[in-house]
Amino acid sequence: MNIPTNLKYTKEHEWTRIEGDIAYVGITDYAQSELGEIVFVEVETVGELLNEGDTFGTVEAVKTVSDLFVPLDCEVLEFNDKLEDKPELINDDPYGDGWMIKIAIKNQGQIDNLLSPEDYSAIVGE
Repeated sequence: MNIPTNLKYTKEHEWTRIEGDIAYVGITDYAQSELGEIVFVEVETVGELLNEGDTFGTVEAVKTVSDLFVPLDCEVLEFNDKLEDKPELINDDPYGDGWMIKIAIKNQGQIDNLLSPEDYSAIVGE
């Protein structure tokens, strides 16, 4: 299981890469392996202000559909449009080309509530 040390995590299996007031969000290697082959991603929240824990979209795998949650209060700035034609990027490269959304962080203090790689590793049993 790949759990990069430069990211923060949620109990819902999203990762967050923080770059100042901007962050990138996707699902973890654990989440994509549990979902199986991902066939579609829907994000209709670009331009919206969302609160920590709000749903920003859904990911559809062959056998299930799962909600996706923002890890922080934010404005959704961008959807990774590569996923429209190649949703399997999430399976192939969940921490790279498989990122899902780019957000503007509205409350920097919430970053401290995210899980460290070590804490996330303990949750998924690695």
